[in-house]
Amino acid sequence: MAGMLYLPRLFVYHAAAKPGSELSETFKTMEYRLLNFIMTPAMIVAWIVGIVLLLQGQWLGAGWFHAKFAAVLAMTVLHGLFSHWVNEFRFDRNRHSQKFYRIVNEIPTGLLIVIVVLVVVKPF
Repeated sequence: MAGMLYLPRLFVYHAAAKPGSELSETFKTMEYRLLNFIMTPAMIVAWIVGIVLLLQGQWLGAGWFHAKFAAVLAMTVLHGLFSHWVNEFRFDRNRHSQKFYRIVNEIPTGLLIVIVVLVVVKPF
C-alpha cells in the first residue's frame, strides 16, 4: 500500500520536471524501482495470500466479500494504470498535469478505507 500511495506523489513531482533533465531521469529510476521491485511483488503476494484466506474462510457467498473483491480489483486496475504511466514517463510521453496526478493520488486511499472497513465490519 505504501507504494500505491507514494508512486502517484512521484508522478506529481515528475510532471513538473522538464523532460530529459537530471531530475526527470532521477524520477524515472525511482518510479521504475518502486513499481518493479516493491509494488508488483507485493501485489502478487497479496493476491496469493488473499486467495488462500478466501478458501480457508469460505467467504465466497458473503455480500461484503463481493464488495471488497470489487475494490481489490479496482486497486489492481489502478496498479496497472500506474505501470502504464511509469512507462509513459520513461519515454517522456507524459500527457497529464500535476493536478491530474494529485487527484489520482487520492484514489488508493479511498479504496484502502473501503477495503479495511468491509473486512473489519462485514456489514452485509
